[in-house]
Amino acid sequence: MAKTAAFLFIMLFSLVSGGDLLMVNGQKTWCVAKPSSDQATLLANINYACSHVDCRIMQKGCPCNFPDNLMNHASVAMNLYYQSKGKNHWNCDFRGSGLIVITDPSYGNCIYAN
Repeated sequence: MAKTAAFLFIMLFSLVSGGDLLMVNGQKTWCVAKPSSDQATLLANINYACSHVDCRIMQKGCPCNFPDNLMNHASVAMNLYYQSKGKNHWNCDFRGSGLIVITDPSYGNCIYAN
């Protein structure tokens, strides 16, 4: 219970102090698509994010193309957008379909920006 209260305090403090979700002790954060997101939402997120950031890392033959599915591509694109816009919680909202995580989602040669 104490850990939960401390976590909530840190989250509230970070939101009140400017909205940056970088937590105490320099905790790194990434933005990924919520697993419950539907295909249309994922595609919309990819289109939106990639209209603002360079998403070439997801093209065929590039490190983040595999697995070649909307969930993976949306997570990569959403994180690129989130990182480039200052890691503010609102830069990972994507109409409620984004999720800020503290575990690095990188895999193989696909390195998620941070």
